[in-house]
Amino acid sequence: MREYSRLDTVIANIPYTAMVLLGAAIIALAYAFSPFGLASAGLYLAYGVAGAFWIMFFVCPYCAFFDTKACPCGYGMIAARIAKKGARENFAEKFKKHIPVIVPLWILPVLYAAIGLWQSFSWLLAILVAAFVIEAWIILPMVSKKHCCAECPQKEQCPWMGTGGSCARDAQ
Repeated sequence: MREYSRLDTVIANIPYTAMVLLGAAIIALAYAFSPFGLASAGLYLAYGVAGAFWIMFFVCPYCAFFDTKACPCGYGMIAARIAKKGARENFAEKFKKHIPVIVPLWILPVLYAAIGLWQSFSWLLAILVAAFVIEAWIILPMVSKKHCCAECPQKEQCPWMGTGGSCARDAQ
């Protein structure tokens, strides 16, 4: 297994970080940086961080990269400090069960933007939401598929990458 440097893990986390920061900016802008908009943006940022730790706590312990430097995003090393190792054969089950917890991160900024655009159209907000959709729904999954999933020893059992998963169908 390839070992990733700190720089590699920082680079691997850029798409997710960019998505969360862009999502927070959209939420704040959608409500003209009002107290509600700023609070919502802050909660979204907290949710983005909490979502990463949720995955580290509930999914990573079942991954082959747990407690190794072979984890492209570095979650495996962090997870080893906060959770006990789980049975690797339970990875697909845990992935399916816990990934839905973070799915709203891909949806909430678009909903906030839709409401904000409906209330008062803004080209800046429209451009930011288009950038968010491209980043979150195209670039982030593409980078994950090409960078992280391609070298994963569990990709065949993975609900996302494995046989029958969305990435597997895309690759055919």
